[in-house]
Amino acid sequence: MARTVLQGRLSHSLRSLQVLLSTTATVLVRRAIKRPMVKEWTIPFEIGNLFYRHQFKHALAMKDIIDGRAYFDSLYNIAEPEPEVDVQPNGSHEPLGDWFIPRGHTSQNTILYFHGGGYTFYATVSRRFIAMLAQRLQMPIFAPNYRLTPEHSHPAQIEDAIAAYRYLLGRRIDPRKLIVAGDSAGGHLALMTLLGLREAELPQPALAVAISPWTDIGYRGASQFENDRYDLVQGDQTLQYARWLKGSSGCSDASLSPTAQDFSGTAPVYLQAGSKEILVDMIRDFAHILREQDVRVRLDVWEHMTHEFHGYGGTLKESREAIDRIRAAIAQVTANSSGACFDASPQTEVDTWGKG
Repeated sequence: MARTVLQGRLSHSLRSLQVLLSTTATVLVRRAIKRPMVKEWTIPFEIGNLFYRHQFKHALAMKDIIDGRAYFDSLYNIAEPEPEVDVQPNGSHEPLGDWFIPRGHTSQNTILYFHGGGYTFYATVSRRFIAMLAQRLQMPIFAPNYRLTPEHSHPAQIEDAIAAYRYLLGRRIDPRKLIVAGDSAGGHLALMTLLGLREAELPQPALAVAISPWTDIGYRGASQFENDRYDLVQGDQTLQYARWLKGSSGCSDASLSPTAQDFSGTAPVYLQAGSKEILVDMIRDFAHILREQDVRVRLDVWEHMTHEFHGYGGTLKESREAIDRIRAAIAQVTANSSGACFDASPQTEVDTWGKG
């Protein structure tokens, strides 16, 4: 049964609850007069998009980002049964992070997963999303607690990512059975990790999976602002996250954007996006860039979906489809004969998967 969880400071929880109730009322009235924001959306999907848009806006407008994180984390919804996943902190060992291990799994694959949140948030909803992925993929996931902005700017995040990869190699995990993945800013970090591994002369993973990845930290594509009315993340927020990521490093937008890099010789890349998210144009550009570089790449885009629609797990058809396709892609690159066929689908826009 669906339920709402309140936590943390009472003032934060009460405001978040008020936002959820008012958002729900707005959507229900809109539906009653047959004016949904997007007719293909379910009611919970529309409510979720609008709710998290309000939450991000308010959290980022607060004077103290620590307080903003606490506010954002003060309310979350549970729509599915608790995943049968054991969450095991890595203790005091470096790198800090958590193992998400599905009970009874038999997979030989391991996923190194970088959470989303603009490099600024690591919320409860992100942890629950990782647990859901672990269960639906039936693979253990290690999710490092990489350092966050604005307290820690570049190169802290890529340093933590490479350290986490070295940690997994040190546990004798075969890179041919290792997948690097992430969503949003975590998708950006997964992609940049491929370059960091190449520079460090470390073996590439079997696959990089980037869910709604942030592929250009500057201005790129009309959707970055034109899709504001649909998406939970807004165009101006990406520019704020970029300022915090660069900090005092002196780095340019191009130097920290996957779209400006050469990915020759890196692992295959599987990209997923929604057609109504703000990042979709830059994700499409990146997929075409990889194709021009002869990188093995596939991009699937789900019509009418927004940023990280995967978070709805088994409650949304498109989410189920997307996660099933991630499992199939992993099965193919790791030569797991029990995996589903990973042929092109109606969502596939860029495909050089047959190479290599």
